[in-house]
Amino acid sequence: MGMDALIFDRDVTFWYETLRSLGHIAYGGADFGEVMATAQRIVEGDYDSWHDEWRATADRVAAHAERSLAAGHRVSARDGFLRACTYYRSAEFFLHANPSDPRVTDAYRRGVRCFRTAAELSESRIEPVAIPYGDTVLPGYFYSAGDGRTPRPVVVMHNGFDGGAEEMHFFGAAALAERGYHVLTFDGPGQPGAIHGQGLTFRPDWENVIGPVLDHLLAIPGIDPERVALLGASMGGLLAPRAAAFEPRIKALVAFDGVYDMGAAVAGHFGGDRDAARAALSAESAPEIDEVLRELMAGDPVMRWAFTHGAWVTGARSPREYAARLLDYHLRDGIAERIACPTLVCSAAEDFAFAGQPEALYAHLTCPKTFLEFTAGEGGGAHCQSGAQRLAMARIGDWLDETFGETCTASADSGASPAFTALATS
Repeated sequence: MGMDALIFDRDVTFWYETLRSLGHIAYGGADFGEVMATAQRIVEGDYDSWHDEWRATADRVAAHAERSLAAGHRVSARDGFLRACTYYRSAEFFLHANPSDPRVTDAYRRGVRCFRTAAELSESRIEPVAIPYGDTVLPGYFYSAGDGRTPRPVVVMHNGFDGGAEEMHFFGAAALAERGYHVLTFDGPGQPGAIHGQGLTFRPDWENVIGPVLDHLLAIPGIDPERVALLGASMGGLLAPRAAAFEPRIKALVAFDGVYDMGAAVAGHFGGDRDAARAALSAESAPEIDEVLRELMAGDPVMRWAFTHGAWVTGARSPREYAARLLDYHLRDGIAERIACPTLVCSAAEDFAFAGQPEALYAHLTCPKTFLEFTAGEGGGAHCQSGAQRLAMARIGDWLDETFGETCTASADSGASPAFTALATS
């Protein structure tokens, strides 16, 4: 995973989620002592224990922030609310096998409330937005740079399988806002704000999500339509490229990290025959497959969590139906080849979730492309470079700076920027 486990060495999910919180320290989303003191109280593999300890820490930190705010200490209050937001997100993370559990909704709402209060207290302009989407809206945040009169580049960002727009503050929004970019973060279908608020589940045709988001964005004064980037984190490293393949208004793409085919492992169990896999998994009754999935979930902590969370966010009625739905999430059949804008594919050398997927995506791209691997030796080998956010955002930000700097003065079909040619092999 890019860093030896400091704790939870028998449960990769518990350790990764701890590392994920530790990574958010870089942009004010956690404190080392708070994270480790909480983790040390948790019973490994026990979801209730995980919730109870993170919820206790979140409540304590939020209460301190409230007292700071009441006393007029705005900076302390802002910092506390940002940390509490992370801890509330963590508290409900493993409870999604039963999404109607009141602990899930309560912790989620408290986390959002903490983030919005922190945003109000921030020196940066961070405004909640409601993006029209069909007959409803998608929630998000707009980070405004400049005075709105001079057109500036913008980065649209979204999370992946299990994270929300609030977390994107620590996964890139704060970093790119520092560089002078407008930033728009949002939750699409299947992501926390949309599934909690409207019951919207994931859809593979993500271009039909990004389209309305761009309609909303480009109506905001001060946006340069020729410098619109899209960044997708984790599973967003598949969804964002899917959107870019069909949405020409995207002028630069960051797959953080890259994903080519979410259904590859599922199809592999059927010899690569996707039609056979779909038929077997979609059958009205398949007790032998159900038993295999139960054993897989019982013996693998990653599968235990992923299949229960995945069923909720995709609208599947069972782990088997969830596995079938994964087959629809891919960039096969010429989709990746349709992407025309400059694309940065990030890769984590020890990614436990998507090993080999960034390489597969990169191999299928025909656009100007750059491959950027983060290694364990530099501390960035974990999924989405958790634990190395400053490192990751420096390199991603530099690529965006140089890509958009070139497109201002040169044709958009030029290759990767000179500073990155050593990493590109196209």
